Amino acid sequence: MLKPLLIAAAIALAAAPASAEVVERSADHFVLRYETTVEATPDDFPNALEHIGDWWNPAHTYSGDSHNLNLALDPGTCFCEALADGATFEHGAVYEYDPETGVVIDAALGPLRGKTDLANWSIGWSGQTLVMSYVVRGAGVGEWADGVDAVMGDQFSRLTRYLEYGPEDPAA
Repeated sequence: MLKPLLIAAAIALAAAPASAEVVERSADHFVLRYETTVEATPDDFPNALEHIGDWWNPAHTYSGDSHNLNLALDPGTCFCEALADGATFEHGAVYEYDPETGVVIDAALGPLRGKTDLANWSIGWSGQTLVMSYVVRGAGVGEWADGVDAVMGDQFSRLTRYLEYGPEDPAA
């Protein structure tokens, strides 16, 4: 069940032209989609996600330090951030994972927390194609699409650079 779902999502996303944009929007939902080709091996994709602190923009964390983020790729595990007071903030949870095709994370990130009925962040790969989407539904969330697109587009660019150059990215 998982593999066909992720493959179908990756194929649907891969069919779109290389882009980074808001692909759907209404008052109560939006869909973001990003796609690129990267010089990476199949093992590089899950490795990069598990090292999210090496590429995530620290300006978009509560602690100010992206190395406080933790993303284990097992279904049900927390996409969490360690805070200075010793508490852990749950940004989301891994919903599905297939090491060959990608991951789906249930994550209402940043200002969307508490405002969504659905917030699925998907990162998929096939060959050297990387696709990321963020599907968000909830009353009034459509007004957030452009701001969320700016943040997620930055994260996608940072992930892409990490995949190609590793933690020693000269552009970081």
